Amino acid sequence: METKAGDPGAFAKFDLARVDSPAFVVDAAKLRDNLRILADIGERSRAKVLSALKAFSMWSTASIVGEYLDGVCTSGLWEARLASEFYDGEIATYCAAYKEEDMDEILRLSDHVIFNSPAQIERFWPYVELARARGEIFHIGLRINPLHPEGEVPKYDPSAPHSRLGFPIDQLTEDHVGMIDGIHFHNLCEQDFEPLHRTWDKVFDFIEPYFGSLKWINLGGGHHITRADYQRDELVEFLSDMAEDTGAQIYIEPGEAVALDAGILVGTVLDVGWNGMPVAIVDISATCHMPDVIEAPYRPAMLGELPMDEDGMDESGAVRLGGPSCLAGDVIGDYRLPAAAEPGLRFAFLDQAHYSMVKTTTFNGVPLPSIWLWDSETDGLECVRRFDYEDFRGRLS
Repeated sequence: METKAGDPGAFAKFDLARVDSPAFVVDAAKLRDNLRILADIGERSRAKVLSALKAFSMWSTASIVGEYLDGVCTSGLWEARLASEFYDGEIATYCAAYKEEDMDEILRLSDHVIFNSPAQIERFWPYVELARARGEIFHIGLRINPLHPEGEVPKYDPSAPHSRLGFPIDQLTEDHVGMIDGIHFHNLCEQDFEPLHRTWDKVFDFIEPYFGSLKWINLGGGHHITRADYQRDELVEFLSDMAEDTGAQIYIEPGEAVALDAGILVGTVLDVGWNGMPVAIVDISATCHMPDVIEAPYRPAMLGELPMDEDGMDESGAVRLGGPSCLAGDVIGDYRLPAAAEPGLRFAFLDQAHYSMVKTTTFNGVPLPSIWLWDSETDGLECVRRFDYEDFRGRLS
């Protein structure tokens, strides 16, 4: 995937030696900037904006998120618990398939419970009735699959052939709509306005007969709204028109846009050798700390990286960076470092606050990065969390 973010912003002046290594550093000022943009979209369009915890669930910043957005969306019981404990506003929960033993608590914690198929709604309807009999108030939703691929990478595209995500929209009937309060669809990944508009054009014809009966329509996430070139005015007009046309409350669920360019991952060169080119072992692992580098794949931007020539190399050559794990494919990429590659050199990858932090693992016993909160406006710096051997041991038995 093409890197669509990577603006260093205030991190261009951040001293990497102020934190340990490896470490995530999140800039609270940049986070607020992103949230102000999202809040403005909500205010002007009257859509509700929820933060997707699956992308950014640094709950120490929950109070900042709560100042600007209408709530959060969660992906199951544990995220719903986290939301109820730390976040303000609404909680919308969607999971591809719920477990029976989780259902009571999910219904209790959530304002919207969104199912992946009508069959699931029918199977869990007795739980819904019992919860409502207890006085609990929530809406039931159905995720639909627009059957309209827009993704750059098929494995990240909810509309890819044979996708497990969402009920195929061409199978939707009046009976299905009669069971629910709202419709949810999520069809984007790091994209701007036009793919959303094209998706809605596809969805419109299928759900137009139900305009006026749906209480809400949730457009999911993948909206790169806080990227500088996003067409925000067009989005506002679109959301406003959708609400007028459908008679429904409109929701969006940005995740990456909340923390876009708000965090870096700091690392250190541990060793340098030669195998046809310079090869550096670093304490950041693509496998353990940035799995999307391998899964997407994509090349994360580096803070202060020197420019390459047309062939991707300069006269002294690029350096291949690889992690400390035993996985042969634990390779981050080839970079022209800001300084000579030698043990002890600090460096940082940009735009790592979202997804990287929530996907970390301790495979191979590789330590987890610490987590720091910095405010570029005040220069205040706080270590939010360090992880040690007990955290690794506690995941095993």
